[in-house]
Amino acid sequence: MSDELVTLYRPTGPNELKLVEDSGFKRWPRRLPGQPIFYPVTNEKYAIEIASKWNVKDSRVGYVTKFHVKKSFMDRYEIHTVGASYHTEWWVPDGELEELNDNIVGLIEVIGEYRESNA
Repeated sequence: MSDELVTLYRPTGPNELKLVEDSGFKRWPRRLPGQPIFYPVTNEKYAIEIASKWNVKDSRVGYVTKFHVKKSFMDRYEIHTVGASYHTEWWVPDGELEELNDNIVGLIEVIGEYRESNA
């Protein structure tokens, strides 16, 4: 019996994406000091907004990734609205990120790239 899946999106910059690539597009890296929460978002629109505005501003390039996680794992987390009605995200504590990685099904896909010229 297959587990239901939840689709998550993650806006990311080039440094984090390189670490994802180094894992074979299978795992998210540990958070940096001062970043106790991993914030995947619930929809592509919000991910594009973050990648094209914030990641481009910080790194001159932003990426949107998409990945699937077992619903039985994600059900332990509430979805938080942090702005507009579509600004929704999960808050996964850094200490639980390895377990989230273990519940990813398939690969982490890059579905969008944003640069200063097309942001």
